[in-house]
Amino acid sequence: MVLHDDNTKYIQQDIFELLSDGGLDRIGEAIQILLNAAMKAEREKYLNAAAYERSDNRTGYANGFKSKNLKTRVGEIPLAVPQTRDGKFYPSCLEKGQRSEKALTLAIAEMYLQGVSTRKVKAITEELCGLEVSSSTVSRATAELDQMFEEWRKRPLDRYPYVYLDARYEKIREGGVVIDQAVLVAVGVSESGKREVLGVSVELSEAEVHWRKFLQSLQQRGLHGVHQRRP
Repeated sequence: MVLHDDNTKYIQQDIFELLSDGGLDRIGEAIQILLNAAMKAEREKYLNAAAYERSDNRTGYANGFKSKNLKTRVGEIPLAVPQTRDGKFYPSCLEKGQRSEKALTLAIAEMYLQGVSTRKVKAITEELCGLEVSSSTVSRATAELDQMFEEWRKRPLDRYPYVYLDARYEKIREGGVVIDQAVLVAVGVSESGKREVLGVSVELSEAEVHWRKFLQSLQQRGLHGVHQRRP
C-alpha cells in the first residue's frame, strides 16, 4: 500500500512540525497521523477508488469513520477508523493489534489464575509493555478466559471409539478453607488415532454419582460410538 505523493508530503510536514516542536513527547500524535493516513489509504485500495473519485472500477463506497482508542507503549492514541457501506472492511494494522492485545489479555489472565497478585501483574505488564493494568482489566481478562474455557467445555462432540477416564485431586480454597476436590477427566481417541481431551469436571470426590453425571454430560454433547472394554 502506497500513499499518494501529495498526501505523503503533507503527512511528513505535519510529523516534522510535531516532533520539532514537542520532541518525543508528541510521538503519540505522530503515530496517530501515520496510522490514520495508512488506514485511509488501505480503504481506498479496498474500494479501488479514492475519496470522491469517479471511477468505473470502484468496488464500494466509504461510510465515514468510527472512533477507537488504541493502547500503545507511548500511551492511548485516538484513531479514526475508516468504515465502508458493506461493513466488511477493517484495517490490517488494527487486526494485528487485536491479535497482540488478545495474546496480552490471555497472558494477564493466566498469570492471575496461577496465583500472581494483581499488583505483580500490573508491574510485569508495565515493565514489558509499558502499559498500566488495573484490577478491572485483570478481572475482564479472567472473565474472557473463563468464557473461552466454558465454550470449550460445552463444545459438541463426535464419535470416539475409545475413551479413557481418570481423576486427580487439587486443593482449592472455599469459604476461606483449603479443601481437596476431584478433577474428573475424559480423553478420547478418534478413529484416526488422535487423542483429545473431551471434558473435565470438578467434583467433591470420585463417587459413582459424580462420574455418572460427568459421563451423561458427554453424551448430551454428542459423544457416541465408544467401544466397550471386554473383561
